[in-house]
Amino acid sequence: MTVTRFAPSPTGHLHVGNVRAALHNWLLAKRRGGRFLLRIDDTDAERSREEYVASIRADLAWLGLVPDGEERQSARFPIYEDHFARLMEAGRVYPCWETPQELELKRKVLLGRGLPPVYDRAALAIPPEERERRIAAGEAPHWRFLLDRDMPIAWEDGIRGAQRFDPAQMSDPVVRRADGSWLYMLPSVIDDVAMGVTDVLRGEDHVSNTAAQVQMFAALGAPTPRFAHEALLVGTEGKLSKRLGSIGIGQLREAGIEPQALVALLARLGTSDPVDPSLDAEALAASFDLSHFGRAPARFDDAELERVNAAVIHALPFAAVAGRLPEGMDAAAWEAIRPNLSLVAEAADWWRVVTGPIEVSASFGEEDRAYLREAAAVLAETWGEDPWHALTGTLKQRTGRKGKALFLPLRQALTGLDHGPDMKALLPLIGQAAAVERLKAAAG
Repeated sequence: MTVTRFAPSPTGHLHVGNVRAALHNWLLAKRRGGRFLLRIDDTDAERSREEYVASIRADLAWLGLVPDGEERQSARFPIYEDHFARLMEAGRVYPCWETPQELELKRKVLLGRGLPPVYDRAALAIPPEERERRIAAGEAPHWRFLLDRDMPIAWEDGIRGAQRFDPAQMSDPVVRRADGSWLYMLPSVIDDVAMGVTDVLRGEDHVSNTAAQVQMFAALGAPTPRFAHEALLVGTEGKLSKRLGSIGIGQLREAGIEPQALVALLARLGTSDPVDPSLDAEALAASFDLSHFGRAPARFDDAELERVNAAVIHALPFAAVAGRLPEGMDAAAWEAIRPNLSLVAEAADWWRVVTGPIEVSASFGEEDRAYLREAAAVLAETWGEDPWHALTGTLKQRTGRKGKALFLPLRQALTGLDHGPDMKALLPLIGQAAAVERLKAAAG
């Protein structure tokens, strides 16, 4: 069974890039009839906050990305200790005492010589008794994972294709700090093994991490999951946009973006597949295919999201939005107004046009005022199932007006606006008496 996971750190709110990763992992699991897991990576006790954990859960629920299980790294420290002890015994982790300043100096020297800044493994030359003495004396080390430089690193990436790394050109990654806290690399591998994760789908900024983690899986005697690394999001300006990291999902929700719109857009970003607002998450999962993803950066466009959002709203049934509409607004009113909305919240503005009072800003000449007086008289006598076409048909016959001259003064007098919903649907909502009074008031 395919098992994917989304592993956010609760050090802030989810943003667009986070949610894209979560969505793609959800879609991959659902496409294959598998499981999607949420793992809260809260090993950083100082920066992790419960409010962010709650926010992550709420954002996923709003988007319909319900996990099939949840784990928290802060509850798994004994498991990490056990695996770490086994790696120590096998000689796959070793203590180091270089300061950040010393490491930076080594790095600069190597770069100055035109060499890759690979850690020189100086700590491995420290005799075992010296290591024990320093640890006993309270000189806490940081710990590195010992890469096997005789074991080439290779995997077939689900998006990037064949990947090969030479471990001799890589630094042994630090997996534990001197204060005993864990870095991302090793606990993530331990958890992926324990959770039965079969597919790791994440951003291309993790490719070098994967290269080291491939050997960590081997050191733990576990099979390596399938990896796929997708291109990162860029903004409309064409650069990796820091602003994308600040677009919180809560902000989008408060701004009136529909979850289906965000899902529809993010599901297809990075592929050549068209964005289809009519597809729900289940339909998107059925068509999700890693082979459709390219290597080029995926462009996130606010204007495109707004377009998709409007298209989603234009198809929403009354039942889906009833709780968000103004009091008294019924299904007929929603169907009349929704083609003019880009946000559901805008329905309140249009409902005020229906219920009044309205302010007519147009300046009518004497000829138009006479026309509106005649329209009021006609409407007072003519109603029925389609009062708008009855009204305009009669006025066209009596006055000879057509096109803009026929319709615009009526719309302006009845709504106070030059544009808006189809008057055939809107006029019955305004009602006969109110419509007659508006026409009379505009005629002066």
